[in-house]
Amino acid sequence: MKFLCLVHEEPDNGLGPQTEQEAQELVNEHLDYDETLRQSGHWLYAQALQPVETATTVRVRNGKTSITDGPFAETKEVLGGFVMIEAMDMEEAIQIAAGIPSARMGFIHVRRVCEFKSS
Repeated sequence: MKFLCLVHEEPDNGLGPQTEQEAQELVNEHLDYDETLRQSGHWLYAQALQPVETATTVRVRNGKTSITDGPFAETKEVLGGFVMIEAMDMEEAIQIAAGIPSARMGFIHVRRVCEFKSS
């Protein structure tokens, strides 16, 4: 089964990297964990995202497109990246998600991926 682990950051909680060196150490931890997941056969894909300030929100209502700079909602958390994994079940996916380094300073939202068959 495929699961998407959405890596949420809480920038104002004081738990994240405070210096460039700490930020690079966190990136290295993520890359090391990705390699661990590759070797175990759980890793499918992962990517960090640019800061939320670079986002654009697109909505279509009654055929009209509306574009807003930034995130779609005011929240304390921001989506910082994602990891796509293969796991036997939700329990295993949760164990894998708990190893994602950013879980120590934010949270990981784990969801099973719908796999539709084309007709």
